[in-house]
This record gives sequence, C-alpha cells and structure tokens, in this order.
Amino acid sequence: MAQNQREQIRVVAEKAVLVAVLLPNSLHGPDAALDELRALAETAGAVVVGELIQNRAKPSGKTYLGKGKVQELADLVSMMGASLVIFDNDLAPSQIKAIEEGTNCKVIDRSELILDIFANRAATHAAKLQVEIAQLEYTYPRLRAMWDHLETIVGGAPIGIGTRGPGEQQLEIDRRLVKNRLRNLKRELNQILQRKVREVHKRNLDHFTVGLVGYTNAGKSTLFNSLTAGGAFSHEKLFATLGTRIERWDFGGGTAAMLSDTVGFIRDLPHHLVASFRSTLEETIHSDLIIIVVDISDPNSQMHLETVQNTLDAIKATRQKRLLVLNKIDQQEDSRQIMCWLNNHPDAICISAITKEGLDELSNTVRESVIGKVREIVITIQLSDSRAVDFIEKRTEVLNRDYGDGQVNFTVGIGRRQIDQVLAIGGAILIDGKNPQEAISLLWKEDESDKDRPLRIPPHELPEI
Repeated sequence: MAQNQREQIRVVAEKAVLVAVLLPNSLHGPDAALDELRALAETAGAVVVGELIQNRAKPSGKTYLGKGKVQELADLVSMMGASLVIFDNDLAPSQIKAIEEGTNCKVIDRSELILDIFANRAATHAAKLQVEIAQLEYTYPRLRAMWDHLETIVGGAPIGIGTRGPGEQQLEIDRRLVKNRLRNLKRELNQILQRKVREVHKRNLDHFTVGLVGYTNAGKSTLFNSLTAGGAFSHEKLFATLGTRIERWDFGGGTAAMLSDTVGFIRDLPHHLVASFRSTLEETIHSDLIIIVVDISDPNSQMHLETVQNTLDAIKATRQKRLLVLNKIDQQEDSRQIMCWLNNHPDAICISAITKEGLDELSNTVRESVIGKVREIVITIQLSDSRAVDFIEKRTEVLNRDYGDGQVNFTVGIGRRQIDQVLAIGGAILIDGKNPQEAISLLWKEDESDKDRPLRIPPHELPEI
C-alpha cells in the first residue's frame, strides 16, 4: 500500500471495518470485544461500516487471521469502501504489513487506536508529553515494518550536511532520531514528575486524599461533579478525562477531603501508556482512600472491575483501603443484579451520580475514614490553648463542657484521626484523665480500619520513567 497512507495514523472520519480474533483464553465474548472496539473507534472519530470475528485456537504467525478470513476481510473492505481496518488484538509489525498487503487497506491494532484517542484528547503539556512518549515507544520496534524507505545513503547524496558518510540506512537514522527524541521527552517529563510527587506528598501531609478510579465511562466525572464544586468534563465517550482534577469534598462540620478524578482504565491498555501516565496517576498511587466506581448497568461490569483492580495492582496502588461504589443503579430495572453484586461485595455502596441517590451514604462512609472511628471521650484542654479549643468546638461533636481551674473538660464524639490533629496542634491534653497515647491504645486498639495512613514515597525517592 502507499507509504503516505501508512504514515497517516489519524482515523477521524475514516470508514472502518472492525476485526476481533477470539482465542481460547479470551476473557470476553464476541459482543463485548466488538462493543468496546466500536466505542473506541467512534470516540476516535471513525465511521464503522463492517465487522468481522474469527475464533482461533492460536493466531496465525503471518496474518493473525486465517488465510481465508484475510480474503473475506479484503472482500468486506472493498464492498464497504473502507479505508481502515481496526483489530481488537495487538498485532506484530510484520502481521500489520501482511494484512495491509492482503487487503490494500491501512491496518491499525487496538493499542494504536487507543494512542490515537489519547493524542486527540491530551490538553495539558504533561499529557501531550506522555502521549508522544507512548507513541514513540510503540513505533520504535515497528520502524522496519512500517517504513519502506530503506535505501542506503551514500556519500554525496542530496540529503544535507551531516548525513553524508559511509552508507547508513534511512532506518538507522529514523531509529536514532526516535531514541534521541525519547530521551529528551523523558527528561522533560521526569522533571514534571518530580514536581508532581512533591506536590502530592505535601498535599497528603495537609489533607486526607481520596482518588476516584474506574473503567472508562463508568461515571467518575459525573460523580466528582456531584460531590464537589465540580468542573470535571463529563461526557458519554471513552476517555472523556485524561488529566487529573482535584477539588475539596466538604462533609460539613469543618471536615473535608481532597477528591481527585483521573483517567479511566480499560482492558489491554498499552503498557507504555500506563508507564507514561505515571504522573497523572500519582494522585491515585498515594491517596489515602481509593473509590472504585463500577457501572453496573454495563453487561461487562465484572470484567471492568477486574481490569481496574489489576491496573491498580500494576501501578502499585495497593497500600490503601479500596471502597467499591456501584453506579447507575437508576438504569437497573431488575434489582436482582444489584443484589447479586451486594452478595459478592457486601461493603459496596449503591449510588446514582445523576440522581444523587446514595451519595449521603457514600459521604458518611468516607467521612468516617477521614476522621476515624468515633468514640465518646472526655478531653481536658487548657483554656489558654486557643487553637485546640477552637478545633474541638468547630470540628467535633461537643456533648458537654465543664470549665474550671483554667481548663475545660469537653465531652465529645471524636474520631481517631481527629485526635491526631489535636495532638499535632500542640499543648498538653488528657483523654479520660489519662496520657493521650495510653488512652488511644485502649479506646481504638480493636479497630483495624484506624491503622496508620499508607506510607508514601518521600520526595527524595522519586521513581523515574
């Protein structure tokens, strides 16, 4: 096929034929595979005009599809006037080239399609850097199959100063340019990552942080806007959110958390993209609590949950508590589906981000995580310790006050983390007439949920891309 056709990766407004090869270890059926691929293609701007599925025990080494299916695909492409074939599978460069020759049509695989979507949606400088890195890392090992300009450049060729020398292939020049570009991009992105980690570290010292995660289009941004002042872009398209937005989530009574909305996960997300988006996912990796949002109206919701959990494990977001939220219950006509989820996940919370049903329960549950398990205690504070007195009055449930001898005995309902905040303010206090540490060990010793907040990576131990 023509070289300039191969170079043009953008799929906007192209007529596309979708192809899925189902192998014995596939975790999804034909409908699930093509439904998601269709949504991805439409998100990228392609017009789907045909679909093809083949079940195989193993992929063909040369064309992934069987020989007969390649001919069938070529006939379908010709009949529908398609200019693009999109595979739900990841293909080797040689397979892409062979299929293109057999169909006389441009071929891209799932990873390349996702990279195209990310490239179109990237808005911030960091996101653009991350996408370009992922694209170059995807392209680098495929240069030989993707380009055909491999003529040897001999001395005196009209290419320009600096390229004349003892025969160097154009392929080698391309590879060197890609490697140099990658090195420069990674250096720049690492500088951004260093700043990002320091920002996250400081924010976590000052605030309780909550990360919203979930499969793409699960309703995270809609939920984010319902819980906070909003501002997150919400749309019924895959990867509506690429950057991270952070807002204050106010629970009342002076208690709040910082809530972050991040990029949605998807099955078979290109590993280069996960690695490149490390700075975007930094909020999730080091948050105190992770809320996993699942769209239970989707027939593939269980697979979506498994994908999210596996991705969290892959980015090492494993040190904090995870709270499962079952979204879009307003779209469930049959309550048996909800009951089935609750039987398997009894601690899950059912909500509708659109109608706001269940959001009070969600807020109360997260508030308990923010302040810790509440106990009724008597806390003795010197009246001269105005900051501690002010905190108790504004941030806790005061049941009684008993003044005398320059001090006040507050009978309060207070959480474990709030005790830490009072102690951090300073001043000598007593809890139920005892030393604070002794009283804390007696009052909260059986509460597993009140363990220390997860360890964080100090700013001087920053990962590199």
